[in-house]
Amino acid sequence: MAKTADYDLGEFTFPRGWFMVARTDEVSKKPLNLRYFGQDMVLYRGDSGRLVLMDAYCPHMGTHLGKNETSYVVMDNEHVDGDNIRCPYHGWQFGPDGNCVEIPYSPAPIPASACIRTYPVQEWGGSVLMWHDTEQGEPNFDPPELPQWEDPSWVHWKIEDLGELNQHPMEVIDNMADKAHLAPIHGSTNMEYFENEFNDHVIVQRLAAGHRTMSETQMINDTWYTGPGILLSRIEGDYPSLMMISNTPIEDGLIRVFYGILVKGKNGVANEEDQAVANEFHDVSKAAFLQDFEVWFNKRPCLNVLQVIGDGPFGKTRIWYKQFFNPRDKAKDYQDQVNGVVVTKGTNRDNFEKTAAE
Repeated sequence: MAKTADYDLGEFTFPRGWFMVARTDEVSKKPLNLRYFGQDMVLYRGDSGRLVLMDAYCPHMGTHLGKNETSYVVMDNEHVDGDNIRCPYHGWQFGPDGNCVEIPYSPAPIPASACIRTYPVQEWGGSVLMWHDTEQGEPNFDPPELPQWEDPSWVHWKIEDLGELNQHPMEVIDNMADKAHLAPIHGSTNMEYFENEFNDHVIVQRLAAGHRTMSETQMINDTWYTGPGILLSRIEGDYPSLMMISNTPIEDGLIRVFYGILVKGKNGVANEEDQAVANEFHDVSKAAFLQDFEVWFNKRPCLNVLQVIGDGPFGKTRIWYKQFFNPRDKAKDYQDQVNGVVVTKGTNRDNFEKTAAE
């Protein structure tokens, strides 16, 4: 598998941004064991309701904080106490900020090095997002807004973990610029326009096209990444929908992919009929996404695109992506190289004949 260095993306192995790591219904007082960004982690919900995500290993002797069923710390239900977590080996207790707050058998002062890295987390649309930053800075942009989640006329998505994909996320991000795959892979027809907008940490894809099976009339589709890890895609129609795709690095060149779709019902409060429609949307949209997934699963890494006329702005998309793999004080340099709108030729509105005439 290709790694970040193979794509010449920047100084860091993993990107900076918000990433999905779990569904909220998976999280409880029992630590959930995770692995992302080359690190083992534990995620739990404290008694106050607070979500805590930290690296998995106790600094005392390297014990995994979450992988234990037989310690009396665990069996006596003392594993998570308040918002703190106890190491099952020697009972050291760590607060939600990662600092050790108790060594039960030692009267000596707690060493300053008795601490564990923690990560900013947010609940978002029934999921848990973490902020990853190699520089360990505070978040400098927010997750995408999701007002539909609080609107009772929208049917909530059912987040699916689609598993691991043995590709670098660069291969997934390339899709934002890839006009030419829409007809052979997804059945798009009669494309009216296709354009990308680069706006600092956001990249947008806008298109209008028909579809071989879903709609003969033009469907308006706006898709955007807020940072490198969370995609939302809005389609207007009789039942407006909002699809979510999240890619989260596990190792360098290996990602986990999550999927879900929100659908607006016909009523002020979504009912069973709206839920049935949303279920159909879920299956159809997932099938469309899995068409991409099949290609990614079987392709070799594309370190350099063999660009031809009619392709979208792959080069600018890759420059945009570099901002997340470099120190944040360099991000503006990459943004300034690409910010603006790029229209891809080969559509009804911007055809090749018009290009030749110009």
